[in-house]
Amino acid sequence: MACIATAWLLNELLSSSNYRNAWVARLAFYAAPLIFGLSVLYLWEVLTRGLHIPFVLLPPPSMIWTRLIHSLPTLWADFQQTFLKAVITGYALGCGLGFLVAIAIDRSPFLQKGLLPLGNFVSALPVIGVAPIMVMWFGFDWQSKVAVVVIMTFFPMLVNTVSGLAATSSMEKDLMRTYAATWFQTLVKLRLPAAWPFIFNALKINSTLALIGAIVAEFFGTPIVGMGFRISTEVGRMNVDMVWAEIAVAAVAGSAFYGIVALIERAVTFWHPSVRNARTV
Repeated sequence: MACIATAWLLNELLSSSNYRNAWVARLAFYAAPLIFGLSVLYLWEVLTRGLHIPFVLLPPPSMIWTRLIHSLPTLWADFQQTFLKAVITGYALGCGLGFLVAIAIDRSPFLQKGLLPLGNFVSALPVIGVAPIMVMWFGFDWQSKVAVVVIMTFFPMLVNTVSGLAATSSMEKDLMRTYAATWFQTLVKLRLPAAWPFIFNALKINSTLALIGAIVAEFFGTPIVGMGFRISTEVGRMNVDMVWAEIAVAAVAGSAFYGIVALIERAVTFWHPSVRNARTV
């Protein structure tokens, strides 16, 4: 309890202080969540061992770390199968197709009235119901997982891009007409830049949806490799520490993927008020 209280007070000090030096402020910005995370892991370790919680219910972090270190080849093979093949490929295809179809919908009122309601309907389909069908259509390898990821990432990108393209005001469009700009010039120089915040919002949402969809899809059929396969198999064997090791790898991979997309967003939408405000804090 003394360690937890000390970490709490240190986090309060780091969060409430005003630093004049930019490097010290940035260091405090990253130190606060790190200290909080380590405190949670420490409390987890103490409670599981002090209360004698069965390891099959909740293993301590030290046990999970030991299994992770000793299972690196297996975890790397699962990471390649699930993340590098299924998630990245499905994410690129789903987001790319959603973006292109959104451009077509913006150009065609008929598609806007006919395809968007259908897209909202399909986006509500549960992944548990879609995954077995995709496995039947595309086989047990990573191609069926790509199909599930495409379905999960297509419609968030479609809806957000359409909303972003509609965000420009009539005055801005009239200004482009006075310059005799074509539809394509207006799209590239006005409407797409205004839609970038919406597009990156969809990209960040899809970075987590893609990983969830690929892992869930592997529950319904996969070769003897993959994060979802490993989780379902090791749960049946009561190797809960291996399950948590896979969860930790998936969490780190998903967080890193989200962070990369967020960094790209800051570089592309540097002009947006939210990015400017974040840099001045």
